[in-house]
Amino acid sequence: MHELWSHIVWFWQFARLRDAIDIIIVAILIYELLRLVHGTRAVQMAVGLGLVGFLYELSSLLGLTTVQWVLRNAVLYLGFAVIVLFQHEIRAALTHLGNNIRFPFTSKKRSSNPFGQEWYDEVVLAATTLASEKTGALMVFERDVGLKTYIESGIRLDAKVNYDLLVTIFNTHTPLHDGAVIISDNRAAAACCFLPLTQNPLISRELGTRHRAAIGVTEDSDAFAVIVSEETGVISFAKEGRLKRNLDGPQLRSLIQQAMEPWRSDAESEQLEAEEREREREIEALTGARRRDAANSPHGESVKERSSA
Repeated sequence: MHELWSHIVWFWQFARLRDAIDIIIVAILIYELLRLVHGTRAVQMAVGLGLVGFLYELSSLLGLTTVQWVLRNAVLYLGFAVIVLFQHEIRAALTHLGNNIRFPFTSKKRSSNPFGQEWYDEVVLAATTLASEKTGALMVFERDVGLKTYIESGIRLDAKVNYDLLVTIFNTHTPLHDGAVIISDNRAAAACCFLPLTQNPLISRELGTRHRAAIGVTEDSDAFAVIVSEETGVISFAKEGRLKRNLDGPQLRSLIQQAMEPWRSDAESEQLEAEEREREREIEALTGARRRDAANSPHGESVKERSSA
């Protein structure tokens, strides 16, 4: 047994497999880091730090002792500077790493939404109603990463999500309309919450504070957000720092269901969206028929005669 263990240790010390594993891990870390900072202000900051390092090497070659002394003493605080400058990227990297690591006892595939699907329709109906009235709204939905910090910045509600609640909150005549509603575990945890704004320089200047806050909170966590523009009435959906605009009811419901139930396949999501569109058409047809019947009824005619008289 001792000889076997000695052979294993010797093989691990001299085998090339260990070096290959080492290189693969470093390559994966570098790739993930580059993917996280791509398109953000961290790229320009990294370039600036690289120029400082190049200046130090140049001063060493040219014998610029004063420049070397300044840069050498500045290196002592470089670690703190990196943490301060790249705090957003570091937080995003750690969150991304934690979300993608699944232990064997936690990797079981879920087959149903533990909170049900009824609130999907409530959110979609509220969003479409607010969009038709051009009333601004921002709804953030918590998933695996907790949003307790943002919840504590607002007014605690702890109320069940429904159409009446959401429409009332974002009514411009109520004190809670300014800010975001955070929904956690199928309940409106808080309203009038303050969110971090995105620092992505590639974001269009046409987007206002509401859209930038939605993108910012989805960059810092795995939450997703539904936004209704106050100026245009356009419904948008934000997830992982990306924004989808010009959505209708079925599209919004499909995106919410995909975010809350990621185990569903694309085919299932498309089928559910098609069913939602068919149901919407049936409701519109039924509503139109009732309006025509009401207009052609004797009661409707008498009302018209009285109004004309």
